[in-house]
Amino acid sequence: MTTTHKICDLLNRECDVYPFHTGWSFHDLATGETANRFGDLVVPAASTRKIAILMTAMQAVKRGELSLEEPVTIDERWQISDSGVFQFFRPGFTITMHDVLLMMIILSDNACTGIVCDRLGLDAINRFSQSVGMTGTVHREGIPQYTIRSKLASGTAVMTDAQGTVNETSPNDVAKLLHVILRASTDAGFSASIGVTPVLAELALEMLSRQRLRARLPFLLPGDTRVAHKTGTSGTTYNDVGIVYRGDMPRFILAVYTSGVPATLPDGRAAPGATANLIGTLARLCWDNLA
Repeated sequence: MTTTHKICDLLNRECDVYPFHTGWSFHDLATGETANRFGDLVVPAASTRKIAILMTAMQAVKRGELSLEEPVTIDERWQISDSGVFQFFRPGFTITMHDVLLMMIILSDNACTGIVCDRLGLDAINRFSQSVGMTGTVHREGIPQYTIRSKLASGTAVMTDAQGTVNETSPNDVAKLLHVILRASTDAGFSASIGVTPVLAELALEMLSRQRLRARLPFLLPGDTRVAHKTGTSGTTYNDVGIVYRGDMPRFILAVYTSGVPATLPDGRAAPGATANLIGTLARLCWDNLA
């Protein structure tokens, strides 16, 4: 049995203990081997979609359509989501585009997400996603439910369970995206083929590595472990996707998606703690079984 087969078995056994859906995608960056559980199943992306938004913004920087140093005003029309911290600020303050992108990643701030999506357009984000092979990924809204809330406010829509506004992806899609960013950070020819530069790809990895929401993939890893990752939470969905480093070297990619998580599990644990423990355990199993 190869190491990857062993890891696959261990991860699946752990997932089977929990009474909700879990899918994952694993890449051994030393051997190139991969494994997955429901890897191509399309699921709600939640805020893991922001990695593709970040890379589409890096393309726009490369083309000169955005500047990382340009001033951006945070106004109240974007302060409508309960994700991040800028919802609590007095509107009208200004930060740089670099810091907008940074806050979109490290605190999942949706005021920043809305601004970036508005500047880029969802068509551009979807084109980028498709261009790097994310065939199961669709970005339908900049801020989830922003469009439907606007329609409700104007009386032109009625909220249902099937508005078709969910941003979707798959574990394999996002693992592939992380692999693309990693390669682009060191391969100038490849980075040019996806419309960025090694410097911009490395900046994306740096932002992902500064993630402040560390209660999932990094949860059970040694405290100084570098993890370039992005969490996602929405309703009954708890996700985390990232590149785990051993020292200075990227060692493996793990993308974990859960859905249908009950607010309280049969053993009394709340959903956030149970999913943090599961995702953290999956990352630790990979860590312990790779040299």
